Amino acid sequence: MRLLALAAAALFSASPSPDAVTVRPIDPLTVQDDDFARHRDPVEWQGLHVSELTFREERARWRLWRIANTKHPKGPLFFVPHDNENAGFEAGLAAVRKYGGVLIAVDSGVSPGDDGKRLNNAVDYGKPVDPNRNFDTALPGYAHRILADLARGAWPIIALHTNAKGFETAGSRCNKGDPEGSGIISIRYCDDTLNPSPSVSKAYPFDDDDTVAFATHLARNPPGDAYCRDAMVGADFNVVQERVVASDGSLSNYAVLHGLAYLNFETLDRGLDPAELALARDRLSFMVDRAIAMCAPKVKAIGR
Repeated sequence: MRLLALAAAALFSASPSPDAVTVRPIDPLTVQDDDFARHRDPVEWQGLHVSELTFREERARWRLWRIANTKHPKGPLFFVPHDNENAGFEAGLAAVRKYGGVLIAVDSGVSPGDDGKRLNNAVDYGKPVDPNRNFDTALPGYAHRILADLARGAWPIIALHTNAKGFETAGSRCNKGDPEGSGIISIRYCDDTLNPSPSVSKAYPFDDDDTVAFATHLARNPPGDAYCRDAMVGADFNVVQERVVASDGSLSNYAVLHGLAYLNFETLDRGLDPAELALARDRLSFMVDRAIAMCAPKVKAIGR
């Protein structure tokens, strides 16, 4: 793992365009953003430094929020790619307080009126951009901005997502008789790329088929080659094993192709009701806590 950390530092230590990004500190108590608006208590921000990173690459403008634990900068690099994945932001904010490191969250509000949306609409032409399909070697600036903290000692990468209930049965090779849902994120979905290893006991939080951990591996290697896969299967997680031949532009694919330690946790989007949001956050936090304890034991909970 030390060699992987050194490789990551070498990969992201040099920015491809030093003058292309604008960085400014922000006051999290006043910034006009839906995620920050849920957190106006100054106590929540003690020991954290928040900055706004804005840049342009090719046809798109981007804004990232960087939330860093100033006393414990070398914890994980938490990442929330979609601005509508509100429980991901909640879990990431809790985790960066608990474990240190950095949280990077993509803000779709860089396009006026589009705060809280999944896609980035701040484009000069063409379709909106999916922030988790933009990890492309032809667009190196995006990945470098998001992953820059790897060069400062952040490790591992932990992505946090929410998803719609169920899955589109037409594309699945298994459980095609299930009620029709959306997308492909479910432990009951399988195809040539995604192979499920479901929890046997279905104990919390894996009593929910839409709460899963991803384990991504190169197609030429067995699933057990994926970072933390064997430990998560052994701990009875819902684990989706993702087989990568060529990149689809996601961070999971980018990470495995660059030899980066990467975890990806998903849970059902339960909406913005505070109680439901907390339930989704807690499922993500459970997976974060267990995986860090099993696979990143040098990352210690620091409390407040």
